[in-house]
Amino acid sequence: MCQVGEDYGDAAPEGPPPPRPGRELKCVKCKEGPPVVVIRAGDAFCRGCFRAFYVHKFRAVLGKNRLIFPGEKVLLAWSGGPSSSSMVWQVLEGLSRDSAKRLRFVPGVVYVDEGAACGQSWEDRAKTLTDVRQILQTLGFPWHIVTLEEVFALPPSVLRCSAQDPVGTVETYKVAVDSFLQQQRTLAAEGVRGSPSSAQGEEQPSQPCTQDPQDPVGPPPAAQTEALSQLFDSVKTLTAKEELLQTLRTHLILHVARTHGYSKVMTGDSCTRLAIKLMTSLALGRGAFLAWDTGFSDERHGDVVVVRPMREHTLKEVAFYNRLFAVPSVFTPAIDTKASEKASIHRLMEGFLLRLQAQFPSTVSTVYRTSEKLVKAPRDGCAAGPRCLLCMCSLDVDSADSATAFGAQTQDFSQTPAPTPRAEAGAPAGPCCAAGPGGAPNCWQGTRPCGREGSRAHVIEQLCYACRVNMKDVPCLEPLPPYILAEAQLRSQRYGPAPQIQEYLVNSDDEAPASGSGALGPPEQEGKEARAACGCINKNFFN
Repeated sequence: MCQVGEDYGDAAPEGPPPPRPGRELKCVKCKEGPPVVVIRAGDAFCRGCFRAFYVHKFRAVLGKNRLIFPGEKVLLAWSGGPSSSSMVWQVLEGLSRDSAKRLRFVPGVVYVDEGAACGQSWEDRAKTLTDVRQILQTLGFPWHIVTLEEVFALPPSVLRCSAQDPVGTVETYKVAVDSFLQQQRTLAAEGVRGSPSSAQGEEQPSQPCTQDPQDPVGPPPAAQTEALSQLFDSVKTLTAKEELLQTLRTHLILHVARTHGYSKVMTGDSCTRLAIKLMTSLALGRGAFLAWDTGFSDERHGDVVVVRPMREHTLKEVAFYNRLFAVPSVFTPAIDTKASEKASIHRLMEGFLLRLQAQFPSTVSTVYRTSEKLVKAPRDGCAAGPRCLLCMCSLDVDSADSATAFGAQTQDFSQTPAPTPRAEAGAPAGPCCAAGPGGAPNCWQGTRPCGREGSRAHVIEQLCYACRVNMKDVPCLEPLPPYILAEAQLRSQRYGPAPQIQEYLVNSDDEAPASGSGALGPPEQEGKEARAACGCINKNFFN
């Protein structure tokens, strides 16, 4: 009979379990070390080979494009997340004395505090900033901590594309490298800073920090925090909030780079994030600007170029590297934290691609490789034309698209001004323009334009198609930062009077021909016809 304590199974084998079929027992690179990381099926790396593989990817992207010249100031946009933290760590190791091929640019770090847009209290933000300062102190780079509320103090010049230097060729890059090395040899020979390695190694710690790490970062003005909260509370959808947050963050980083003399900005966009961004941009109507949004370099701002050196690394590789080599990072809740998958287009595309990647491991790489084939060739007449007020790309709404459904929608949307908040509320309309100096109407109240009817249309007509769609979820444009409204008013005043004075301008077809041609100009032709008509009338009346 069956007993309660009786064992009917075979005895368990002692020792480690036998290896599964197909499992790698050695590193695929060196064939010696035990594997600790499996990146893809059949690609198992040991610790040393994985580090060499990871570093080579980062260096190869920079060396292939050759956009960062020796001695150039580069601003590292650090958000505290895994990808940007890994990027900063790669730059730190590339500038160390133990590096085989050292990086030759001068880095700086910027951190943007977005806690007010995410609804965090100042106490929670202060704790996060304390952790951020502790990490930045260990880097030895110049660092800048800015809050998102500072966008309400930006000048309108941030939205203007400055003059861009011509892109250097391969020969120009080689000449710059040779000149830099010759300068280092000269300094070493003169004994000013010793050897080239020590000269460059001592240059980084000697640079002053732009913010004293000992002084605590005080809270921003309460009025700016309230204005920022009011702005994001007025946006209806999470998709529009994420796009607006990204736009304001880009403007703020661009202002910091221009203020402190940085000509390049590095972001930590990984391969996975760029694939998600490509699909999201297509869904949002930004298909004309995919090459700028997902490419290695983004030259839309002119004097400041945005580069993405982490675009060859997947999120899986970044997570493994940060775990194995203890790369410090700071967790900060984002605006879409704890949101459902269908809360925004960004979350929906992210879940869609990650589920496909789990079933088909080549999904992310296929989408990413597609972005590499995109060419930055705008349509004729768009390169030097007006730019979008928010994303600063060339306007993709013109009369050439009027025969398509896309052109019809954008044309109707741009020509139909939305009702003002005063009209929607049913309040009595009063005079919006006060009398200025000399009795002229003054359409400014402080730094904001007046709320006259049609002010929304002036802003909307200066946006690209994707930004116009996002602005549909912003019922009132008054909470926008003053620099955006001021630049919109300036552009409207600059291009607005042209149709009014068009009838008074002399047309080239009406000009008189050159002397000696024998042809009669339009006034002479009119006089001849008038004399002939008068002669015909006199003949009929008096004969």
